[in-house]
Amino acid sequence: MVALLVLSVLAPHKVSSYPGLVNWPTIATLLGLMILTKGVELSGWLYRFGRQIIMGIDNQRMLALFLVAASALLAMLLTNDIALFIVVPLTLGLGQLAELPLRRLVIFEALAVNAGSMLTPIGNPQNIFLWQLSGVRFDGFMLHMLPPFLIASGCLLLLTLAAFRPLRMQVNGNPRLPPLRRPLLTASALLYVPFLVLADLRYAWAGLLLVTVVFLLAFPRILRQIDWALMAVFVLMFVDLGLLARYPVLPLLDLTHTGTLYLTGVVSSQIISNVPTAILLTKYSSDWSTIAWAVNVGSFGVVIGSLASIIALRIGRQPGSFAAFHAWSVPFFLVVGTLTYIYLQHR
Repeated sequence: MVALLVLSVLAPHKVSSYPGLVNWPTIATLLGLMILTKGVELSGWLYRFGRQIIMGIDNQRMLALFLVAASALLAMLLTNDIALFIVVPLTLGLGQLAELPLRRLVIFEALAVNAGSMLTPIGNPQNIFLWQLSGVRFDGFMLHMLPPFLIASGCLLLLTLAAFRPLRMQVNGNPRLPPLRRPLLTASALLYVPFLVLADLRYAWAGLLLVTVVFLLAFPRILRQIDWALMAVFVLMFVDLGLLARYPVLPLLDLTHTGTLYLTGVVSSQIISNVPTAILLTKYSSDWSTIAWAVNVGSFGVVIGSLASIIALRIGRQPGSFAAFHAWSVPFFLVVGTLTYIYLQHR
C-alpha cells in the first residue's frame, strides 16, 4: 500500500491505467479456487477422511510420511495455503492424543505443500498467474513443472525418512471432528471440474460466475469467510509491480539468459516472496517456464519466500518454530535449488 501511494504521487496522471496492470483472469481463477476449496474445507469431509487413515498408523515415521504426502497431494488440488489449513489443525489435534514432534511435523508440512504445489497450475498463486499468462494447457503446464517437482519431492522424501524415527505411537481416544456437511461437499466437488475446464479454456470469468451464483444461492455464508483481504493484496501486487517495472529495477542483469533468470527469481523470492517475484520478472522476460521453476524453488529457504510457510508457522503455534524452520528449510533450499539449476543447464 505504501509503495502504491508513493508511485501514485510520482505519477498521478497514470492512476487511471491501474486496472490495466492487473491480470484479471488470474484473479478470477484464484477467487474461484478459494471459494471451492473453502467449501471443501468447511464440509468437514477431509478431516474425517484423514482421521480414518491416521488412526491406523502406529509409528511416527509412517505418520510423518502420510502427513507429508497428504499435504503435497492436497496442495496440488486445493492450493498450498488451503492444504495447510486442513493438515496443520489435524496434526495439532493428534498431538493432544499422543506424544508427537509437532514442531517438526508442521515444518515438514510447510515444505510439503510448497513441493506438491509446484506441479499443477492451480497449486499456488504464482502458478495460477503464470498458467493464465502463458496460455498453455493444464497438462502442458504440469509437464513443464515435472522436473523440479520430482527433484523437490525426492529430496523431501529422503529428508523425511532421515528426520523422523520409527518410534511406536499409541493414539488414545478420538479427536473432535467438525460436522459433515454433505450438500456443501457435493456442490464443491461437482463444480470443481467444470471450473477447471473453463479456466483451462481461458474462460475463467465464466467459471467464477458459475461458482459464485451457486454459492450465493445455496451457501451464502461461505462467501463471507473468503479471505477478501488476501485477494486485495494480490490485486495490489499487480499494480505495484506493474508500476515498478516501468523503472529500471533490474538494469544490470541479462534476463535473456536462462541461468541468470533462474538465479534472479530464486534469490528475489527470498527477499520479496515468490508471487511478487513472478509478477515482476514477467515484465522483463517472456520465459514463463524458467520463471515458474525459479519462483517455486524460491518458495523454500527463508520463511518470507512463500506465504504458505508463514501460514504454517502461524497456525502451528509451536515454540521455537522460526529458528527450527530455517534449520531445515535453508539446507533443503540450497540442495533443491542447486540440483534444479544443474538440470536446467543440461536439459
